[in-house]
Amino acid sequence: MTELNPKSRFSILQTWQGMGLGELLFLISIVSVFFPVKIYPAFFLISSIQFYRESPKIKLEIWSIALLVFSVYASLSFAFTFEGDTFTSVNLAKLLINFCFLFFSIHWLRGRDNSLLLTRLELVLIVAFVLVLIQLLVYHEAMNFRLITGSSSSGQASSLYNKSLYFWGLDDKNMFGARIALLGFILICIPIVARDAVSVLRVLIVFGIAFLSLSRTPLIALLIGVFLLFWMVASKNWRIVLIIGVLICLPFLLGKVIRVDNLTASNDGMGIRLVYWKAFFLHFTEISPLGNGFLSAPEFLSKYADFYRGEPHIHNTFLSAYLELGIVGLLSFISFLWFFFKESAAKFSNLAFQFLLFLPLLSIMMILYSGYDNDVVLYLILMFLLANVRPIDFKKLKVTL
Repeated sequence: MTELNPKSRFSILQTWQGMGLGELLFLISIVSVFFPVKIYPAFFLISSIQFYRESPKIKLEIWSIALLVFSVYASLSFAFTFEGDTFTSVNLAKLLINFCFLFFSIHWLRGRDNSLLLTRLELVLIVAFVLVLIQLLVYHEAMNFRLITGSSSSGQASSLYNKSLYFWGLDDKNMFGARIALLGFILICIPIVARDAVSVLRVLIVFGIAFLSLSRTPLIALLIGVFLLFWMVASKNWRIVLIIGVLICLPFLLGKVIRVDNLTASNDGMGIRLVYWKAFFLHFTEISPLGNGFLSAPEFLSKYADFYRGEPHIHNTFLSAYLELGIVGLLSFISFLWFFFKESAAKFSNLAFQFLLFLPLLSIMMILYSGYDNDVVLYLILMFLLANVRPIDFKKLKVTL
């Protein structure tokens, strides 16, 4: 490697000089979700305390009231249905800690200039993704790179994840893939805010890492987000070129990325989701309007689905919210997302940018998350950060290498 010139070294040192405790904890909290030892809840709680100390007067807004309603109702549901199992207790603790971190992070970010924090975040995410790439290459090397060009099924893709070789990220294909998609899209969008630029090279690198994960989840979410990004930036003529490019790539996308031939197979991840969603709608009347209880999806699916593979949720945030917490849970969660979206875009009227950021998250929530996962919370926080640094004008963005 070429040695950095003195000016570059000085610039990097300047980036980290004067960093406060709150910023340090914020960056560590983001990276902590990649650690193989699950210590991120401790960092989330410590950070929340520090954010509270550094923030101006904190007030409850509509989005946080909706979030509070959801959290309180989930806690009551847990109290009335708890049967002593550790898994349910851990998930309730995860819900409360994650939402606490979200609430205090947003109030902390709102009351400060986050331009330098954004630069520091970019460097931290680059290091995190270098380690993600190394982790994936270790997996592929152990299989003699047989799956380096893609897999033919979800089962084959899952075989890549050798738990004995796991040291960074997650050892679950779908959850790791979703994390790559969400934080990878944040990494793609940071130059928009920092430098009015869209980096094609960065897009390709993030796509390459997502492809190596062998998970469809990140690739579909990234495709949606990146297509919309280039559509917003492109002129009329370039939009035609963009559509032609997508059509040319469509056979590869359908065959290698989406694996459309296996979508309805019983051993395919998407096929399993379709079976679960079918059970939800065919047996909708078996679900109480008040919900069947916190983390009740396993009991419901094992009873009504054509088959059940042991997942703790129904692979759809909104169906899970209604199944577990009924009308109150679903409406409070949707209200939280809606008012959070409006709050995030309000300062600089960055509605289009906020929509661009929100779409990949929404697409993954429709097929994976329970809704209170740490990845969802982190993404919402980073989405708020990007939208509240300065106004974004897509007509002024330049596409660079």
